[in-house]
Amino acid sequence: MKKSIFIKAALIVSLGLSSLGLSSVAMADDGKKYRWKLAETWGPNFPVFGDASKNMAKMVREMSNGRLDIRIDSANKHKSAFGIFDFVKSGQYQMGHSASYYWKGKDFNTMFFTTVPFGMTTAEQNAWFYHGGGMELMKSVYDKYGIMSFPGGNTGNQMGGWFRKEIKTVEDLQGLKMRIPGFAGEVLAKLGAKPTNIASGELYTALERNTIDALEWVGPSLDLRMGFHKIAPFYYTGWQEPATELQFMVNQKAYDKLPKDLQKILKAAMKLAAYDMYTQSTHESSKNLATIQKDFPNVKIRSFPKPVMAAIRKANDELLNEFAAKDPKTKEILDSIHNYQKDARAWTNFSDKAYLDNFEEK
Repeated sequence: MKKSIFIKAALIVSLGLSSLGLSSVAMADDGKKYRWKLAETWGPNFPVFGDASKNMAKMVREMSNGRLDIRIDSANKHKSAFGIFDFVKSGQYQMGHSASYYWKGKDFNTMFFTTVPFGMTTAEQNAWFYHGGGMELMKSVYDKYGIMSFPGGNTGNQMGGWFRKEIKTVEDLQGLKMRIPGFAGEVLAKLGAKPTNIASGELYTALERNTIDALEWVGPSLDLRMGFHKIAPFYYTGWQEPATELQFMVNQKAYDKLPKDLQKILKAAMKLAAYDMYTQSTHESSKNLATIQKDFPNVKIRSFPKPVMAAIRKANDELLNEFAAKDPKTKEILDSIHNYQKDARAWTNFSDKAYLDNFEEK
Protein backbone atom coordinates (compact mmCIF):
# COMPACT_ATOMS: atom_id res chain seq x y z
CA MET A 1 0.00 0.00 0.00
CA LYS A 2 2.79 2.43 0.93
CA LYS A 3 4.62 1.58 -2.30
CA SER A 4 1.43 2.36 -4.23
CA ILE A 5 1.11 5.70 -2.45
CA PHE A 6 4.70 6.57 -3.35
CA ILE A 7 4.19 5.67 -7.01
CA LYS A 8 1.06 7.81 -7.22
CA ALA A 9 2.82 10.71 -5.54
CA ALA A 10 5.78 10.43 -7.89
CA LEU A 11 3.43 10.60 -10.86
CA ILE A 12 1.73 13.68 -9.44
CA VAL A 13 5.06 15.40 -8.90
CA SER A 14 6.31 14.40 -12.34
CA LEU A 15 3.25 15.93 -13.96
CA GLY A 16 3.52 19.01 -11.76
CA LEU A 17 7.17 19.54 -12.67
CA SER A 18 6.31 19.18 -16.34
CA SER A 19 3.67 21.89 -15.98
CA LEU A 20 6.37 24.16 -14.59
CA GLY A 21 8.53 23.49 -17.60
CA LEU A 22 11.06 21.56 -15.54
CA SER A 23 12.31 18.18 -16.64
CA SER A 24 13.95 15.66 -14.33
CA VAL A 25 17.26 16.82 -15.76
CA ALA A 26 16.49 20.44 -15.01
CA MET A 27 15.53 19.84 -11.40
CA ALA A 28 17.45 22.32 -9.26
CA ASP A 29 19.69 19.88 -7.44
CA ASP A 30 22.54 22.09 -6.31
CA GLY A 31 23.53 19.57 -3.69
CA LYS A 32 22.01 21.63 -0.91
CA LYS A 33 19.98 19.78 1.71
CA TYR A 34 17.11 21.39 3.56
CA ARG A 35 16.28 20.33 7.12
CA TRP A 36 12.83 21.32 8.30
CA LYS A 37 10.82 20.75 11.46
CA LEU A 38 7.06 20.16 11.71
CA ALA A 39 5.12 20.66 14.96
CA GLU A 40 1.87 18.76 15.30
CA THR A 41 -0.99 19.13 17.75
CA TRP A 42 -1.18 15.38 18.31
CA GLY A 43 0.79 13.21 20.68
CA PRO A 44 3.45 10.71 19.58
CA ASN A 45 2.31 7.72 17.53
CA PHE A 46 -1.21 9.14 17.33
CA PRO A 47 -3.06 7.12 14.68
CA VAL A 48 -4.69 8.56 11.56
CA PHE A 49 -3.93 12.24 12.34
CA GLY A 50 -0.30 11.59 13.13
CA ASP A 51 -0.02 9.18 10.20
CA ALA A 52 -0.83 12.04 7.81
CA SER A 53 2.24 13.98 8.96
CA LYS A 54 4.47 10.92 8.79
CA ASN A 55 3.24 9.90 5.34
CA MET A 56 3.78 13.40 4.01
CA ALA A 57 7.32 13.65 5.41
CA LYS A 58 8.22 10.19 4.08
CA MET A 59 7.01 11.02 0.58
CA VAL A 60 8.89 14.32 0.57
CA ARG A 61 12.12 12.65 1.70
CA GLU A 62 11.90 9.84 -0.86
CA MET A 63 10.80 11.96 -3.81
CA SER A 64 13.48 14.56 -3.15
CA ASN A 65 16.19 11.93 -2.70
CA GLY A 66 16.76 13.26 0.79
CA ARG A 67 17.23 16.89 -0.27
CA LEU A 68 14.27 17.93 1.89
CA ASP A 69 13.99 16.16 5.22
CA ILE A 70 11.17 17.04 7.65
CA ARG A 71 11.48 16.11 11.32
CA ILE A 72 8.17 15.74 13.17
CA ASP A 73 7.84 16.99 16.74
CA SER A 74 4.70 15.78 18.53
CA ALA A 75 3.01 17.59 21.40
CA ASN A 76 5.12 15.80 24.00
CA LYS A 77 8.22 17.36 22.42
CA HIS A 78 7.21 20.99 21.90
CA LYS A 79 4.78 21.04 24.89
CA SER A 80 2.15 23.23 23.21
CA ALA A 81 -0.63 21.38 21.40
CA PHE A 82 -2.38 24.63 20.54
CA GLY A 83 0.78 26.62 19.86
CA ILE A 84 1.25 25.42 16.28
CA PHE A 85 0.02 28.64 14.69
CA ASP A 86 2.59 30.73 16.56
CA PHE A 87 5.36 28.20 15.95
CA VAL A 88 4.88 28.43 12.18
CA LYS A 89 4.23 32.16 12.11
CA SER A 90 7.46 32.90 13.96
CA GLY A 91 9.51 30.45 11.90
CA GLN A 92 10.43 28.38 14.94
CA TYR A 93 8.95 25.53 12.92
CA GLN A 94 8.77 25.58 9.13
CA MET A 95 5.60 23.47 9.16
CA GLY A 96 2.68 22.51 11.35
CA HIS A 97 -0.14 19.97 11.32
CA SER A 98 -3.26 20.89 13.22
CA ALA A 99 -6.81 22.19 12.58
CA SER A 100 -7.69 25.68 11.43
CA TYR A 101 -10.60 26.15 13.82
CA TYR A 102 -8.23 26.04 16.78
CA TRP A 103 -7.10 29.56 15.85
CA LYS A 104 -10.47 31.30 16.16
CA GLY A 105 -9.10 33.30 19.10
CA LYS A 106 -6.37 34.70 16.84
CA ASP A 107 -8.45 35.23 13.73
CA PHE A 108 -12.11 34.31 13.75
CA ASN A 109 -12.13 33.62 10.02
CA THR A 110 -9.63 30.76 10.26
CA MET A 111 -12.39 28.68 11.81
CA PHE A 112 -14.39 28.18 8.64
CA PHE A 113 -11.66 26.27 6.81
CA THR A 114 -12.06 23.20 9.01
CA THR A 115 -15.80 22.73 8.67
CA VAL A 116 -19.04 24.46 9.65
CA PRO A 117 -22.12 22.97 11.33
CA PHE A 118 -24.67 21.69 8.83
CA GLY A 119 -22.10 22.37 6.12
CA MET A 120 -20.69 20.48 3.18
CA THR A 121 -19.80 16.80 3.02
CA THR A 122 -16.17 15.86 2.51
CA ALA A 123 -16.58 15.44 -1.25
CA GLU A 124 -18.38 18.77 -1.53
CA GLN A 125 -15.84 20.58 0.62
CA ASN A 126 -12.86 19.18 -1.27
CA ALA A 127 -14.45 20.37 -4.50
CA TRP A 128 -14.95 23.81 -2.94
CA PHE A 129 -11.33 23.99 -1.82
CA TYR A 130 -9.78 23.00 -5.13
CA HIS A 131 -12.34 24.21 -7.67
CA GLY A 132 -14.74 26.58 -5.90
CA GLY A 133 -12.47 29.28 -4.53
CA GLY A 134 -11.87 27.82 -1.06
CA MET A 135 -8.08 27.74 -1.38
CA GLU A 136 -8.01 31.36 -2.49
CA LEU A 137 -10.17 32.46 0.43
CA MET A 138 -8.01 30.53 2.88
CA LYS A 139 -4.92 32.19 1.41
CA SER A 140 -6.50 35.62 1.85
CA VAL A 141 -6.96 34.93 5.58
CA TYR A 142 -3.55 33.41 6.29
CA ASP A 143 -1.36 35.65 4.09
CA LYS A 144 -1.16 38.41 6.67
CA TYR A 145 0.48 36.00 9.12
CA GLY A 146 3.11 34.76 6.69
CA ILE A 147 1.54 31.30 6.76
CA MET A 148 0.50 29.08 3.88
CA SER A 149 -2.39 26.75 4.72
CA PHE A 150 -3.27 23.54 2.87
CA PRO A 151 -5.86 20.78 3.46
CA GLY A 152 -4.25 18.27 5.80
CA GLY A 153 -6.62 15.30 5.91
CA ASN A 154 -10.35 14.88 6.43
CA THR A 155 -12.13 12.72 9.00
CA GLY A 156 -15.44 12.73 7.19
CA ASN A 157 -18.62 13.33 9.19
CA GLN A 158 -17.82 13.34 12.89
CA MET A 159 -19.97 11.98 15.70
CA GLY A 160 -21.89 14.39 17.93
CA GLY A 161 -20.08 13.29 21.07
CA TRP A 162 -20.06 11.20 24.22
CA PHE A 163 -22.46 12.19 27.01
CA ARG A 164 -22.81 10.97 30.55
CA LYS A 165 -26.55 11.61 30.44
CA GLU A 166 -29.06 11.33 27.64
CA ILE A 167 -30.04 14.60 25.95
CA LYS A 168 -33.83 14.68 25.78
CA THR A 169 -34.64 18.39 25.65
CA VAL A 170 -32.93 21.71 24.92
CA GLU A 171 -32.93 22.35 28.68
CA ASP A 172 -30.51 19.45 29.07
CA LEU A 173 -27.89 21.60 27.33
CA GLN A 174 -28.11 24.31 30.00
CA GLY A 175 -24.86 24.46 31.94
CA LEU A 176 -23.47 21.41 30.12
CA LYS A 177 -19.68 21.48 30.27
CA MET A 178 -18.54 20.09 26.94
CA ARG A 179 -15.31 19.87 25.02
CA ILE A 180 -16.34 21.09 21.57
CA PRO A 181 -14.17 23.40 19.42
CA GLY A 182 -14.90 25.62 16.46
CA PHE A 183 -18.16 27.29 15.54
CA ALA A 184 -20.15 24.47 17.13
CA GLY A 185 -18.91 25.67 20.51
CA GLU A 186 -20.33 29.12 19.77
CA VAL A 187 -23.67 27.53 18.85
CA LEU A 188 -23.99 25.48 22.03
CA ALA A 189 -22.92 28.46 24.14
CA LYS A 190 -25.87 30.37 22.69
CA LEU A 191 -28.11 27.58 24.00
CA GLY A 192 -26.64 27.77 27.49
CA ALA A 193 -23.87 25.16 27.35
CA LYS A 194 -20.32 25.83 28.50
CA PRO A 195 -17.99 24.80 25.68
CA THR A 196 -14.25 24.44 26.12
CA ASN A 197 -11.31 23.10 24.13
CA ILE A 198 -8.97 20.49 25.58
CA ALA A 199 -5.98 18.79 23.99
CA SER A 200 -6.50 15.17 22.98
CA GLY A 201 -4.10 13.79 25.59
CA GLU A 202 -6.14 15.33 28.40
CA LEU A 203 -9.65 14.39 27.26
CA TYR A 204 -10.12 11.11 29.11
CA THR A 205 -8.88 12.54 32.40
CA ALA A 206 -11.11 15.61 32.04
CA LEU A 207 -14.14 13.38 31.50
CA GLU A 208 -13.17 10.97 34.27
CA ARG A 209 -12.67 13.77 36.81
CA ASN A 210 -15.95 15.52 35.92
CA THR A 211 -14.12 18.55 34.59
CA ILE A 212 -16.46 18.15 31.63
CA ASP A 213 -19.83 16.42 31.28
CA ALA A 214 -19.50 15.52 27.62
CA LEU A 215 -17.09 15.73 24.73
CA GLU A 216 -16.88 15.30 21.02
CA TRP A 217 -13.63 14.09 19.56
CA VAL A 218 -13.81 12.50 16.11
CA GLY A 219 -15.71 9.29 15.50
CA PRO A 220 -15.15 5.56 15.89
CA SER A 221 -11.83 5.81 14.02
CA LEU A 222 -10.21 7.51 17.02
CA ASP A 223 -12.80 7.49 19.80
CA LEU A 224 -12.71 3.79 20.64
CA ARG A 225 -9.05 3.73 21.63
CA MET A 226 -9.60 6.75 23.90
CA GLY A 227 -11.94 4.78 26.18
CA PHE A 228 -14.68 7.40 26.45
CA HIS A 229 -17.32 4.65 26.37
CA LYS A 230 -16.21 3.54 29.83
CA ILE A 231 -17.48 6.80 31.34
CA ALA A 232 -20.06 8.32 29.01
CA PRO A 233 -22.33 5.68 27.42
CA PHE A 234 -24.47 7.93 25.20
CA TYR A 235 -22.88 8.32 21.76
CA TYR A 236 -24.65 10.81 19.47
CA THR A 237 -24.59 11.16 15.71
CA GLY A 238 -23.16 14.40 14.40
CA TRP A 239 -24.28 17.77 13.12
CA GLN A 240 -21.38 20.00 14.05
CA GLU A 241 -18.52 18.75 11.86
CA PRO A 242 -19.73 17.14 8.64
CA ALA A 243 -16.33 17.36 6.91
CA THR A 244 -13.54 18.09 9.38
CA GLU A 245 -10.41 19.08 7.46
CA LEU A 246 -7.09 19.23 9.25
CA GLN A 247 -4.40 21.53 7.90
CA PHE A 248 -0.76 21.60 6.94
CA MET A 249 0.76 24.99 7.65
CA VAL A 250 3.96 26.20 5.99
CA ASN A 251 6.03 29.26 6.87
CA GLN A 252 5.96 31.44 3.75
CA LYS A 253 9.57 32.63 4.02
CA ALA A 254 10.87 29.09 4.46
CA TYR A 255 8.83 27.93 1.47
CA ASP A 256 10.15 30.74 -0.71
CA LYS A 257 13.72 29.60 -0.03
CA LEU A 258 13.07 26.14 -1.49
CA PRO A 259 13.92 25.40 -5.13
CA LYS A 260 10.89 25.19 -7.38
CA ASP A 261 10.99 21.42 -7.69
CA LEU A 262 11.02 20.94 -3.90
CA GLN A 263 8.08 23.31 -3.58
CA LYS A 264 6.18 21.16 -6.04
CA ILE A 265 7.16 17.96 -4.25
CA LEU A 266 6.01 19.39 -0.92
CA LYS A 267 2.63 20.44 -2.28
CA ALA A 268 2.05 17.08 -3.96
CA ALA A 269 2.99 15.16 -0.81
CA MET A 270 0.65 17.24 1.35
CA LYS A 271 -2.23 16.73 -1.05
CA LEU A 272 -1.75 12.98 -1.30
CA ALA A 273 -1.21 12.53 2.45
CA ALA A 274 -4.44 14.45 3.08
CA TYR A 275 -6.40 12.16 0.77
CA ASP A 276 -4.85 9.06 2.28
CA MET A 277 -5.85 10.21 5.77
CA TYR A 278 -9.48 10.44 4.66
CA THR A 279 -9.48 6.89 3.33
CA GLN A 280 -7.73 5.64 6.46
CA SER A 281 -10.23 7.42 8.70
CA THR A 282 -13.14 5.88 6.77
CA HIS A 283 -11.61 2.43 7.11
CA GLU A 284 -10.93 2.77 10.83
CA SER A 285 -14.38 4.18 11.59
CA SER A 286 -16.07 1.32 9.75
CA LYS A 287 -14.01 -1.26 11.61
CA ASN A 288 -14.33 0.35 15.04
CA LEU A 289 -18.08 0.98 14.76
CA ALA A 290 -18.55 -2.76 14.24
CA THR A 291 -16.42 -3.40 17.34
CA ILE A 292 -18.45 -0.95 19.44
CA GLN A 293 -21.73 -2.52 18.39
CA LYS A 294 -20.46 -6.05 18.99
CA ASP A 295 -18.30 -5.75 22.11
CA PHE A 296 -19.72 -2.79 24.03
CA PRO A 297 -23.51 -3.20 24.45
CA ASN A 298 -23.48 -0.48 27.11
CA VAL A 299 -22.90 2.13 24.40
CA LYS A 300 -26.20 3.69 23.36
CA ILE A 301 -25.97 5.26 19.91
CA ARG A 302 -28.52 8.04 19.58
CA SER A 303 -29.49 10.94 17.37
CA PHE A 304 -30.49 14.17 19.07
CA PRO A 305 -34.29 14.64 19.31
CA LYS A 306 -35.79 16.75 16.52
CA PRO A 307 -36.73 19.68 18.83
CA VAL A 308 -33.12 19.80 20.08
CA MET A 309 -31.76 19.76 16.54
CA ALA A 310 -34.24 22.46 15.50
CA ALA A 311 -33.00 24.70 18.32
CA ILE A 312 -29.37 24.02 17.42
CA ARG A 313 -30.01 24.78 13.74
CA LYS A 314 -31.81 28.02 14.62
CA ALA A 315 -28.98 29.15 16.90
CA ASN A 316 -26.43 28.24 14.23
CA ASP A 317 -28.18 30.24 11.51
CA GLU A 318 -28.62 33.26 13.78
CA LEU A 319 -24.96 33.26 14.75
CA LEU A 320 -23.75 32.89 11.17
CA ASN A 321 -25.86 35.89 10.13
CA GLU A 322 -24.67 37.85 13.15
CA PHE A 323 -20.98 37.27 12.47
CA ALA A 324 -21.34 37.82 8.72
CA ALA A 325 -22.85 41.24 9.43
CA LYS A 326 -19.84 42.21 11.55
CA ASP A 327 -17.01 41.45 9.15
CA PRO A 328 -16.83 41.64 5.32
CA LYS A 329 -14.32 38.78 5.11
CA THR A 330 -16.54 36.53 7.24
CA LYS A 331 -19.45 37.32 4.95
CA GLU A 332 -17.36 36.62 1.85
CA ILE A 333 -16.31 33.21 3.19
CA LEU A 334 -19.76 32.20 4.41
CA ASP A 335 -21.43 33.35 1.19
CA SER A 336 -18.95 31.27 -0.79
CA ILE A 337 -19.60 28.19 1.37
CA HIS A 338 -23.37 28.64 1.25
CA ASN A 339 -23.54 29.17 -2.51
CA TYR A 340 -21.22 26.30 -3.32
CA GLN A 341 -23.00 23.96 -0.94
CA LYS A 342 -26.35 24.78 -2.50
CA ASP A 343 -25.21 23.69 -5.97
CA ALA A 344 -23.08 20.76 -4.79
CA ARG A 345 -25.83 19.42 -2.54
CA ALA A 346 -28.24 19.21 -5.45
CA TRP A 347 -25.83 16.80 -7.13
CA THR A 348 -25.17 14.91 -3.88
CA ASN A 349 -28.90 14.39 -3.48
CA PHE A 350 -29.29 13.18 -7.08
CA SER A 351 -26.31 10.86 -6.81
CA ASP A 352 -25.14 9.55 -3.43
CA LYS A 353 -28.31 10.20 -1.44
CA ALA A 354 -30.58 8.72 -4.11
CA TYR A 355 -28.35 5.68 -4.33
CA LEU A 356 -28.42 5.12 -0.56
CA ASP A 357 -32.15 5.76 -0.28
CA ASN A 358 -33.09 3.47 -3.14
CA PHE A 359 -30.54 0.69 -3.19
CA GLU A 360 -28.97 0.35 0.24
CA GLU A 361 -29.04 -3.24 1.44
CA LYS A 362 -31.01 -3.80 4.63
